[in-house]
Amino acid sequence: MLKLCISFPISTQWILRGLVVFVFVSPVNSCRYSSLALGQDAPEAQDLKFSHRVHLLRAKAACEDCHAVARNSTGATDDLLPSEPTCLKCHNGRQAGNQCTVCHNQPDQVRRVRRPARTFRFNHRLHLQLGNLTPVIAAAIDGGSYLSAAKNIREHLDPQNPCSACHRALERVDLAGNSNLPQMADCLVCHAEIDPPFSCEFCHTKNAQIKPLSHTPDYLDLHNSGRLKLEKETCVICHGHHFRCMGCH
Repeated sequence: MLKLCISFPISTQWILRGLVVFVFVSPVNSCRYSSLALGQDAPEAQDLKFSHRVHLLRAKAACEDCHAVARNSTGATDDLLPSEPTCLKCHNGRQAGNQCTVCHNQPDQVRRVRRPARTFRFNHRLHLQLGNLTPVIAAAIDGGSYLSAAKNIREHLDPQNPCSACHRALERVDLAGNSNLPQMADCLVCHAEIDPPFSCEFCHTKNAQIKPLSHTPDYLDLHNSGRLKLEKETCVICHGHHFRCMGCH
């Protein structure tokens, strides 16, 4: 399994983010009804209430109980939010409350949720078909090949839950945020052929703004001058350990 993943070539279907899209929209949008249409402005105050901690620890819900559609998802723009009927399977008045105020702060003023535009490609179905990648990421961290700081990551990798390879520590939070989403180093455990800008285009769309703000027009001269105090450890995420200048210039 580990050998297969490490040698797996860059696909057109990998990503920075994935399954936790259901609450990634931001702490402002706490619940996640797909019946709320996309593309509309989200309210500044929370309209919906949700807790991963309660659902995972108290209700003993599994990821697929709410996000079964993720197993067959082939695109980053797919809506993986559970529908209202999905929630009502448990929130039926017997297993869990079905009053509107259980999930809605202001039931008479329900707002539509805006999901962020996707500037990357990802295929959940393909990645899940590869098997449980959690041990693979754990091995990369333990072996020192993980290309980012692994603090607070290793302890949350659950070998029994393949979703935890990318979406970690959800049992500790109510609303999921960026820290619960996969980071670039997770993808690079398997997608290790780094050759910018060509490798970037496999996963990031042409309109993706992935260049750091520090890379100003004069950056080529500045970063060779020695005047910049660069943390070279952060460069390997985009450039790898053996990058060529001509790849970008």
